[in-house]
Order: sequence, then structure tokens, then C-alpha cells
Amino acid sequence: MLSSGPHFMRLAASGCLGSSRSIATIISGKEMSKLLRERLKKEVQKMTSEFSGFKPGLLVLQVGDRDDSNLYISTKLKAAAQIGIDAKHVRLPNTATQHEVLQSIMSVNENRSIHGLIVQLPLDSVNAIDTELIINAVSPEKDVDGLTCINAGKLSRGELNDCFLPCTPRGCMELIRHTGVTVAGSSAVVIGRSKIVGAPMHDLLLWNHATVTTCHSKTRDLPEQVSRADILVVGAGKAEMIRGEWLKEGAVVIDCGINHIPDPTKESGKRVVGDVHYASASQRAGFITPVPGGVGPMTVAMLMENTVQSTRRFLKHD
Repeated sequence: MLSSGPHFMRLAASGCLGSSRSIATIISGKEMSKLLRERLKKEVQKMTSEFSGFKPGLLVLQVGDRDDSNLYISTKLKAAAQIGIDAKHVRLPNTATQHEVLQSIMSVNENRSIHGLIVQLPLDSVNAIDTELIINAVSPEKDVDGLTCINAGKLSRGELNDCFLPCTPRGCMELIRHTGVTVAGSSAVVIGRSKIVGAPMHDLLLWNHATVTTCHSKTRDLPEQVSRADILVVGAGKAEMIRGEWLKEGAVVIDCGINHIPDPTKESGKRVVGDVHYASASQRAGFITPVPGGVGPMTVAMLMENTVQSTRRFLKHD
């Protein structure tokens, strides 16, 4: 975990984070992830020195050749290289069968030089493949995405020190902690219930002693629910759906959304926005994450953290 107060205050004083009370303080995931990567790099260097050139190993398994998946994988591999993690990328063709994907996973599970295994989603195969079966084939000890039913089950039971936490919720918790706002006793609202973000975010906040409400597509009177939140985490996948006037004054707003909307002023003809309407929300929130530059960089940093954590366990029990 990163130390909170000093770094956060330095960023605010330098202008990286806003300091005006009438405009929300920006929580810079980009700056925080940089600090985290620097710490992890030192830890990996120490491992390499103490264990004769040993390096943490990470493998990303991809099925097919989706452009968006390629971009995400490239970002992960670059971050791993910066830290000193030995990262590999294995791409299976889009003709891969479920059996072939399972065989690849089993091979990695048995490889002692690999400490973290990611199956890049969505699976891009012309064949029918059960995604849940594939995810749960990953050894829980190497499940650095925290998506297997074993790790999800431990999280749901509050066994936070005996599981891998999913990367986005873990990154969100770090962002929340760095505001200095006390989570315990706070009213938290999570919008979205996906297995990757919303559901584990609910569990993580709950076991950090917040009172948590999860909202979704069937929730009635969403603005009323949002207005009660001291801490709001949004992962709904709908561009700018949360309006600033819904927010409780001074709330912590964590926006996990990544959406593209038309923008003729951009060369690409579009721009990236979150699930929160930033312009209005920043006038009412106490703290807010930008999109891009908020949750995204922390998600990648937490993947690196989980990989190093897995390596620590391996060295301890080897």
C-alpha cells in the first residue's frame, strides 16, 4: 500500500491535484500508480539480488486478435517491463477450441517460473467456449486478476489477506484511501454489479466497514440513492449517466467508466469520457477521479502488485 498523506498533499500543492473547495480535488491515478511502480521496481530488484537473478513471471494468454485486447495487453507488458517482471504474451488463434485453451492454462499452472496468469477477456474464438470454465481453470495461486470463484469467494467472506483482489476494485480502494476520507462508517454506493468491478467493489467496501448499497439497471430512483453516498464508485458502462446535481456535497467520486462519444474537435472524431458527467460532478464532489488518468492506471498498477504478491508467496513456500 502507498503511504497516503505526504504524497497526496505534495501533489495538491504542486497543482497536480486541485485544492479549491468549490471545485473537487482531482485524484490522480496516474501520479499514484507511478509511485506504486517505483516501489515495486525496488522490491523486484531486491528479489533479483537476493535470489541470483530470479524474476517474477507473468503470462498473458489471449485467444484471437482483437484490437482493444491488443492495446490492453501492450499496456500491461510495458508496465511489467518497467518494474522488472518477466512478462510473456501467448496468443492462440481464433480457431482455438475450449480444450486447447484449457490445455494452455494447465501448462502455465504447472510452470514454476510463472507466478501470475491472466486470461485476456473477452475470448475471441469462432468456437463455443465457456468463459467461466476457462477463468476457473486458472490456479487460484496464480490468479492475479482475482476472478476465479476461489478468490471471489474468499473476498465475499472477508478473507482479504488470503486472496487476490480484482485489480480495478483494489485500485479504487487505494484511490479512496488517498483522499484521507474514513471508509469505516461511511455510506458507500456502487453502481454496477459486474464480476470484475461492481460485485467485488461492494465486498471490498463492506469488509472495510462501509455501509454499502449496490445499484444496477433495475434500481428505482437512482438519483436518490446517489445523493446518500459519501463514497460513490461507478462502473455501469454508460457515458456520463451520473449527473453532478445528484451528488452529496463533498462526496468521493470514483469513475471506472471508459466510453467513447462523438467529438468533432478531435482528430479521431471522438473522445473518452467516464460514467460520471465530470463537468457538473467536479463542482459538487469533494474528490473525483478523471477519465482518463484515474482508475485506469491504478488497475494496471494493481495487476503488477498482485503479481509481486504472488511471487512473495512462492518464495516463502518454495
